[in-house]
Amino acid sequence: MKQPLTGIIPPMLTPLRGIDELDGDGLAKLTEHILAGGVHGLFILGTTGEGPSLGYRLRRELIERVCRQVQGRVPVLVGITDTAFVESVALARQAADAGADAVVLAPPYYMPEGQPELREYLAHLLPELPRPLFLYNMPPLTKVPFELETVRWALDQPRIAGMKDSSGNMTYFNQALGLARQRPDWTLLTGPEELLAESVLMGGHGGVNGGANIFPALYVATFEAARSGDLIRARELQRRIQSVVDKLYRVGQHPSAVIKGIKCAASCLGLCSDFMAEPFHRFRDPERRRIEEGMAELRAIVAWK
Repeated sequence: MKQPLTGIIPPMLTPLRGIDELDGDGLAKLTEHILAGGVHGLFILGTTGEGPSLGYRLRRELIERVCRQVQGRVPVLVGITDTAFVESVALARQAADAGADAVVLAPPYYMPEGQPELREYLAHLLPELPRPLFLYNMPPLTKVPFELETVRWALDQPRIAGMKDSSGNMTYFNQALGLARQRPDWTLLTGPEELLAESVLMGGHGGVNGGANIFPALYVATFEAARSGDLIRARELQRRIQSVVDKLYRVGQHPSAVIKGIKCAASCLGLCSDFMAEPFHRFRDPERRRIEEGMAELRAIVAWK
């Protein structure tokens, strides 16, 4: 895996047929659809992939299937976030055995830890990991951020390769970017796609953006325009990404609506099932019709391939 890892690394959906059953055909179609868009990596078992809601057996099956299908064409990153230390380690080892390139970890959720506890946890975890680690800053869901003091500590750990920041706080992102300059091999990626072009223009390395499950080529083109400093093209492509956000993510009433919207859109394209892991459910008919209408409009807005 090249360092720093740059470009668009979609947080891939996990196609399901049932509560503990992968949609294998859908997984293969979705993987090839994303790769055909020219992405620079895949991130499985993240938030968009419903990782924390999936059983360990299914997680292992997903890792094995994706790594086997990708066959080294792009780096595969595997989410290992868990409340149990030993389960994160076990999943990391499974990922390494399957051929994954790196693992990704958010702070353990449920009981919020202090920053000294979080650093100690990472110090205990790192020797157990057979692959490089990316931090995943997701305070809206984990309740605990990787504060800048902890990011500064992480930069001194050779086994930590970078961070995905989903805070949506560009002041924090810019400060983390300033710290990261001491490690030329360190990666800083953004999660919120509304901020993709801005973050890359600031010096960020790319995006882990859910909409790239559906329109991968659009996100790749936006990254490339911003990286090359083509402000006019980057602004226009970012406007199209905003249309994706508006048409697909604003349909439901709850935080899960973003994942439901992406899964429903993938289903509308015939890529995979839109079954959701419990306790969530797929969109009902009224919401699905709105996604179908949104996709029809997006075909006219997005450079469609």
